[in-house]
Amino acid sequence: MIRFLHISNLAIVDEIELEFEPGFNVLTGETGAGKSIIVGALGLLVGDRASASLVRAGQDKAIVQATVDIPGDGETVIRREISARGRGRTFVNDTLAAAATLKELGGRLIDLHGQHAHQSLLDAATHAEVVDAYGGALPLAARVRDRFNQWRVATRRLTRSQLGEQERAARGELARFQLSEIDRIAPEPDEDERLVSERSRLANAERLQSLCREAHAALYERDDAILAALGGVWRQLEELARLDPAGFDAYMAARSTVDPPLEDLAMFLRSYAAGIEASPARLAEVDTRLAELERLKKKYGQSLDAVLSQRTALAAEVETTDGGDAHRNQLERQAAAARDAFLRIARQLSKRRERHGRALGQQLARELTALAIPHGRIEVRVESELPEERWTERGVDDVELFFSANPGEPVRRLVDVASGGELSRVMLGLKTLASTDAVGKTLVFDEVDVGIGGAAADCVGARLQHLGATLQVLCVTHAPQIAAAATVHHRVSKEVRNGRTRTVVERLGPSEREEELARLMTGRVSSTALASARELLASKQTTKDESEGAKAKERQVG
Repeated sequence: MIRFLHISNLAIVDEIELEFEPGFNVLTGETGAGKSIIVGALGLLVGDRASASLVRAGQDKAIVQATVDIPGDGETVIRREISARGRGRTFVNDTLAAAATLKELGGRLIDLHGQHAHQSLLDAATHAEVVDAYGGALPLAARVRDRFNQWRVATRRLTRSQLGEQERAARGELARFQLSEIDRIAPEPDEDERLVSERSRLANAERLQSLCREAHAALYERDDAILAALGGVWRQLEELARLDPAGFDAYMAARSTVDPPLEDLAMFLRSYAAGIEASPARLAEVDTRLAELERLKKKYGQSLDAVLSQRTALAAEVETTDGGDAHRNQLERQAAAARDAFLRIARQLSKRRERHGRALGQQLARELTALAIPHGRIEVRVESELPEERWTERGVDDVELFFSANPGEPVRRLVDVASGGELSRVMLGLKTLASTDAVGKTLVFDEVDVGIGGAAADCVGARLQHLGATLQVLCVTHAPQIAAAATVHHRVSKEVRNGRTRTVVERLGPSEREEELARLMTGRVSSTALASARELLASKQTTKDESEGAKAKERQVG
């Protein structure tokens, strides 16, 4: 719902401000006064394209700003700036916003219906929703939408699985090959370090034996062996200790820690030398094994730990790949079940649309007669059982309104044959019979009275007044019967100030409103015209009171 509208430097508008109320708001004025500029400004707020030519001559930019109530979001300020240099910006609550954001907000806020304005009725995709609203099938349509989305998600999962099957098979084959390569060599933790040590012993066997023998002889076998010489030293220390215990007892105590390690070393040298065997065959085996391990490390991670970790990962991937058939079969079952669930409920909705579409067409034709399209015919065509590639979240059918305004002419697609005024009245009839709009949404009708008058204009005014009970309605009109039905009346005029034309908007009080209605009725303000205007206003108030009383009785009965 629009609370406040500010326009500056747009076309011939210098600066105007309008406060709109809930219910039925009307704008009247002479042709060319600027009423269509106001409607165009609202179009800019819902995402219509803007050009630099809209900026008032001599100004840098035009600004359209509105304070609106958005269900669920509360009060929001939307501002559109159009630069004379051809660039523009959009702000939502003083935050820069994208054009897509403006269109999304506009779709929730405003529906424009007029000679050249954006009209939701021109989008055939919305016709199914109108039929569903008329037939009370919106909850069923919501379930169809949910089922379609569930089927689409399941189908996408299956498609991704199928597209990845070849890649997954190739990846699995590679994993199996790599796993078999590692398992054929079967490395063990730290095996390379042990083999490097063994290779050093095998390659230097003779030198190791020679060194061990020499060291053993120096310790134990030669005439000047260290252990034998050390025995003599200990005997001399024993005698020294007897002569001077205080000086040598501490050294004698160290004998138990010096002799045993040297004796053990001598024995180890002898056994180590005896155990060393120069084996060219084993050396060749070790070299071959080390080369195999090096190839694995170079290919899978530079260390045996990395190779063994890679083996674990490859084994898991092979297991996952081998289980792919079962997973794919599960996805196929899920997609088929989701498709069946969607198709079952979509066919229910399609049958309801066929039944309610016929009734809506007949009732809407009667509405059009009251709205000055006496020969108007409307057909709601439901093309059922569409091929699967044409299924959408709206169902398995295609719903579209067909229209003819003239006798003897066949009905054709509404979006192709209806004029702006006819479209506005068709939309008015649809809104009366089957509104899909949220409470508080703003409907804008630009010159819905084109080509009508008298009783038809009375009927249009009554319909707009009825819509104003639940929606905010803004209407540009020249018909006094329509203007008199409004709750709030604004007059749009133009004046020349300082040599320039500017648009002025006034909210009319009771006496001013009588004068404006008199002008609309006769082109001038006279006592007779004023009396007729007062009578017209009184009759509209009586009609409004009677309508509200009938609604109250209906609520009590309910």
